[in-house]
Amino acid sequence: MSALIERSLRERLEEFYYAYAEAIDEHLERWPDFFTEDALYKAIANENYQQHLPLATMYCEGRGMILDRAMAVQRTIVHHPRTIRHFISNLRFETQGNEIHAKANFAVYETLEQGISRLFVVGQYLDRLIDTPQGLRFVDKLCVFDGDLVQGSVIYPL
Repeated sequence: MSALIERSLRERLEEFYYAYAEAIDEHLERWPDFFTEDALYKAIANENYQQHLPLATMYCEGRGMILDRAMAVQRTIVHHPRTIRHFISNLRFETQGNEIHAKANFAVYETLEQGISRLFVVGQYLDRLIDTPQGLRFVDKLCVFDGDLVQGSVIYPL
């Protein structure tokens, strides 16, 4: 891959990941738009990931389940009002045929209404993407969070 093409792809990937974070933080109804129809989304503890254990904290198979999760967070789950902020860094990627394999670090901060901000979870994204006519889309999004536990519970997608 030429340096110019790689730079262009890096810029597109960075913008895609930043838009992903913005969607979760501010427009959760747009979160499913970042996935292919048959995408797999998992949030899993690092220990389970390292030991190849299947138990995931959040598991969505297909865009329909991803959409259901977004709607549940917005409409049916009862929880204290909060603000969520995702930070994504250290993006690395390589192309394999028509796929892009990317990894990036993430940190999620949470602020409860009338509370102080706290670090909620940190980890690494291990993603597989494709370029579609509509733009980049996740085929597999694996959110591996450090440690075994997340303070409280995972309500919002990582």
